[in-house]
Amino acid sequence: MEIHVQSVGIDGAHGPLLQPTSLRVRTGELALVAGEPGTGHTAFALAVGGRMKPSVGTVELDGKVDDAGLRQRVAIVDAPDVSSPEEALTLGTVMAEELAFAKQPANRKAVSDWLLAHDAREHASARFESVPAEVRTRLLVEVAAQRPGIEALVLVLPDRHGAGPHTWWNTAAKAAEQGLAVVVLCSETSARLLDVTAARIGDREQPETLAFTQVQEDHQ
Repeated sequence: MEIHVQSVGIDGAHGPLLQPTSLRVRTGELALVAGEPGTGHTAFALAVGGRMKPSVGTVELDGKVDDAGLRQRVAIVDAPDVSSPEEALTLGTVMAEELAFAKQPANRKAVSDWLLAHDAREHASARFESVPAEVRTRLLVEVAAQRPGIEALVLVLPDRHGAGPHTWWNTAAKAAEQGLAVVVLCSETSARLLDVTAARIGDREQPETLAFTQVQEDHQ
């Protein structure tokens, strides 16, 4: 698949939510998109996923505008106030909800078995906000990748939870290795720490996204 974001801008009631931004990402590629707080990370994610209509520009899926197709094939992961789990719930409860959303068994035993298989059962009864940041992000990405028909992931501001950027970058790279198109939205600071050429919110001309083989070569 290919998602092509072409000079997409979004206006809000009190001003721009997102300045015109472009991006192209394909199956097996990983795109890092950086921006300062308040520059439209969540709005951009919603546009990429077909959940928010651009005021200007277009988002194409495989060469055509197809919002319904984007909604079916793109998972928006951990977007603040949109798809981020309730912090006060236990990890077990969060994963039960996520597994049900992925059309997977979600009873207590199924959740326990899934967490064991993903090296996290020790955190099952912990409040989600207390689960180590690198674990919570990894689990949310892994369960989102199991949703039927999903071919792309947009991970929103994983750095806000406090983990070092290389932890969630490696998680995103593994998802790309599995054949997904992956977009990660982060702060400018995180992009600098990763030393990765990042696309930028508010730019129409962007660098090429990294194919997974390039990610491996650059970060072994």
